Amino acid sequence: MLPSQALLPAVLFALTALQALASDTFMAAVYEHAVILPHPTDQPVSPSEALALMNKNMDVLEGAIKEAAQQGAHIIVTPEDGIYGWRFTRESIYPYLEDIPDPVVNWIPCTEPSRFGPAPVQERLSCMARNNSIYVVANIGDKKPCDSREPGCPGDGRYQYNTDVVFDAQGKLVARYHKYNLFLESQFNYPKEPEAVTFETPFGKFGIFTCFDILFYEPAVVLVNKMQVDTVLFPTAWMNLLPFLTAIEFHSAWAMGMRVNVLAANTHNTSIAMTGSGIYAPAGARTYSYNMKTEDGHLLIAELDAHPRLSPASSPAVSWNSYALSVEKLSQNDHEFTGIIFGDPFTFTELTKPRGNLTVCQKDLCCHLGYKMAEKRDDEVYVLGAFDGLHVIEGQYYLQICSLLKCPSTNLSMCGEPVETAQTKFEMFSLSGTFGTSYVFPEVLYSGVQLAPGEFEVLTDGRLINRNTTSKPVLSVTLFGRWYEKD
Repeated sequence: MLPSQALLPAVLFALTALQALASDTFMAAVYEHAVILPHPTDQPVSPSEALALMNKNMDVLEGAIKEAAQQGAHIIVTPEDGIYGWRFTRESIYPYLEDIPDPVVNWIPCTEPSRFGPAPVQERLSCMARNNSIYVVANIGDKKPCDSREPGCPGDGRYQYNTDVVFDAQGKLVARYHKYNLFLESQFNYPKEPEAVTFETPFGKFGIFTCFDILFYEPAVVLVNKMQVDTVLFPTAWMNLLPFLTAIEFHSAWAMGMRVNVLAANTHNTSIAMTGSGIYAPAGARTYSYNMKTEDGHLLIAELDAHPRLSPASSPAVSWNSYALSVEKLSQNDHEFTGIIFGDPFTFTELTKPRGNLTVCQKDLCCHLGYKMAEKRDDEVYVLGAFDGLHVIEGQYYLQICSLLKCPSTNLSMCGEPVETAQTKFEMFSLSGTFGTSYVFPEVLYSGVQLAPGEFEVLTDGRLINRNTTSKPVLSVTLFGRWYEKD
């Protein structure tokens, strides 16, 4: 018979599982972590120095994990780079890496810490999960030896992977994911094939990927459409790019467009515009945080449907181009001009009147907007923009974007540049586009970089419309289309 102390985590886990099953919902948590960074160096530090830094970060994460568990969370996601930070070369990151086995080995590092060699980080994460009876998701580094004479093996004889790990409420390693779509990460290797990592829980089927992965078909779309996960776990280190790629904006939009829960945990570093974490459902954000003013970490907790596709609140599938294709294409607009957003040449037309209907086209994409401003201000300019093409900055992928957005000033040459505040309110807007892709992500962003959960909806014919008569001041209303098939 197990000692009572050893039996307690198993009992707590069983009670937590039964509670989750009974309600068909679960409590989710994400923690936005202000990472303690190493001193920049091209030379490796000693293993003890590396572990000392990682323990400092894990001290902070452990506090967040304990608090989340005390508030009833069943699972918590922590950020990409949340344990050792960044600023590494291939050589200097090596002391921070551990050998992470395939979860099929049925391993609880907290109780068998030396089974696969030294693994102090995995041991501590496992104990955090076990001692608090909560699933813990973390991002660490994996190392795997190889024969340098073999094709594909790096010259130093090892593979190094940006890796997510998941420990269940008993501390068992249940998932390991190697990031496939690296973002300027020369210290890491790509896995030979993209991994579609899933695991079952008493409160739904989960999938996991990391940061830049969300913009690509594999593994992101594969997990949702083919593997039919209920919830995506998303450790990230997201550098915000207004007007479309701010963390809370795009991650919330992706959850709505893919009709899946997303638990997005971002790192927090305002000097490089890293902030924005949230718990997102298909109907919009359940809770989120965007903070560019302080360097504090932040814990978010919210309740989610365990099986969102089966929820009564689940929205029907959308035919994204249905309405737009029925709209008669207008003649060439004399007020069209070109602006650049994140390297992409958009075609814009200005909203010159307080109300109206506008169309702007680029290649095969025509964007249609019906709108009514509460008041047309002389000091604020809004445009309707369209982009249809290959994005080539820091990665290549095909986009189709329709957006109503505020310009930073009345100087039209600045349209498309970042802006965070607005005064203009819209009594009505209806945005649609002739999309060639079925992967379209809708979002409305208010002044102050704030989301608008519950204040807009997407109709089954592809129109994004407002629900409230007078909105808050608007930064952008966007349909972000990702044409994976053309990559």
